[in-house]
Amino acid sequence: MDPIKQDSGLESELTLKALILKIKAWISFLFSKKYIILIVGLLGGGLGLVYALYKKPAYVAELTFVVEDGKGGMLGAYAGIASQIGIDMPSETGMTGVFSGDNVIEFLQSRLIVEKALMTPIKGGDGKQITLADIFIDANELRKAWKGKPGLENLHYPPGLQREKFSLKQDSIIKVLYDKITKDNLDVTKPDKKLGFIAVKCSSADETFSKYFTDNLVKEATNFYIRTKTQRSKSNVDKLQMTADSIEHLLNKQSYAIARRMDINQNPAKSLATVPTELGVRDKMVLQTMFGEVLRNLEVSKMAMARETPVIQIVDTPSFPLKIEKLGKAKGIVIGGILAGFFICVWLIIRKLYKNIMES
Repeated sequence: MDPIKQDSGLESELTLKALILKIKAWISFLFSKKYIILIVGLLGGGLGLVYALYKKPAYVAELTFVVEDGKGGMLGAYAGIASQIGIDMPSETGMTGVFSGDNVIEFLQSRLIVEKALMTPIKGGDGKQITLADIFIDANELRKAWKGKPGLENLHYPPGLQREKFSLKQDSIIKVLYDKITKDNLDVTKPDKKLGFIAVKCSSADETFSKYFTDNLVKEATNFYIRTKTQRSKSNVDKLQMTADSIEHLLNKQSYAIARRMDINQNPAKSLATVPTELGVRDKMVLQTMFGEVLRNLEVSKMAMARETPVIQIVDTPSFPLKIEKLGKAKGIVIGGILAGFFICVWLIIRKLYKNIMES
């Protein structure tokens, strides 16, 4: 046998043997501390039970939707026709945007959309309008934590308050609410990476907040997306509509003017008197032709805007009563005991290692 391979095999055997002996030694050491571990585990289980008893239940609202993006773009021929009257109609529109790919996950958790949802007013229990921001503050008893801090204990977000009119304290607190919600309450995921379904989940101590915040978060996001997605097409439609209305007004005026001239010039022998009527008829025909072209381009633009408008299909919506997530007593005891036992074992091992190092 090759002596090098023999030595290598012997070294591996010794190393594995040493590792097994080490593990057995640590197990024996922890077993010798079994009463300490047991007592600490029981204390941890007790703490877990107390936590389960006093922890408020969380109301979970979950909404699932899918985005069907518009085809986007315009045919080159339509764009050419529209460009003749000064309307900007691009031949191709990119498919990228805030709702494409995984962008939607970050977009739904953006500060802009979360703040818009928080400022949504709903009818409270007393029949008065109250914003979701105030409901969240009350549900989490944040005003108690702010007690004694000037201007915070009575801080509110009244319905209809515009974002640009926030006071400095309101602006600071809305940022605190945003950070807390996105960290602890809001979860936006794609259940299946291969599919386009988006799941928005909100859990909080207030059932009303969970339901309406989820609904309005998706509503604000989709409204913002559709508005920005169709902005250019809507601008084109508005321009064409104004042009069509102006030509229609001129066409109506010209029709009435021709009728008046024909009523005045009843004598066909006077050829010169029929000239204004003939000119009016000619102008009317020109206006009719222009009006027909503008109407055709207007319909093309409306069709383009309809194609570019994405369809947000809501698959599942939260409804009362919401699902309740609560830590059960047994689960609290088990989790508390396991965690306490794990940490005391780690502490005992570190303490033993430190002692061995200091004695060596």
